[in-house]
Amino acid sequence: MTTIITPDICDEYPEVAVLDPMLLNVGGIEAFGGPVRTVKCFEDNSLVKQAIDEPGEGAILVVDAGGSTRCAMLGDMLAEKAAGNGWAGVIMYGCVRDVDELAETELGIQALAAHPRKSEKRGEGQRDTPVTFGGVTISPGQWLYADNNGVVISERQLSLG
Repeated sequence: MTTIITPDICDEYPEVAVLDPMLLNVGGIEAFGGPVRTVKCFEDNSLVKQAIDEPGEGAILVVDAGGSTRCAMLGDMLAEKAAGNGWAGVIMYGCVRDVDELAETELGIQALAAHPRKSEKRGEGQRDTPVTFGGVTISPGQWLYADNNGVVISERQLSLG
């Protein structure tokens, strides 16, 4: 099994993009990586649920929730479904809830904060489009690597020792 250590990745691959430090590691897997898939939505997690219902195949779902801190876009039930469907992780530029359960879920999860309120369900948003937050534009097909040190984005899969 490959060990993901983002400082080592930055040393070996100085061309990687590094997300501004803003996310908390709240999932049961602290270091994770994989190909990127994206959702862009605001206070409506319908497309997050839609994506998570599909086979993850080791991918990372990067959600640009507009940085909203007014509701949670992922909770324990969606996280369990994501883990069961083979997703490696979720990066949430927004909030999550049920953090005690998330910490026990076999899924990498990083988010801005915790919030107890659930999101709306209006079916609004976009999938598989570039998203920009934390000083980086992240596109489907790129590779994301995350641990307690931060999140890095690469144009390709990296060979990690």
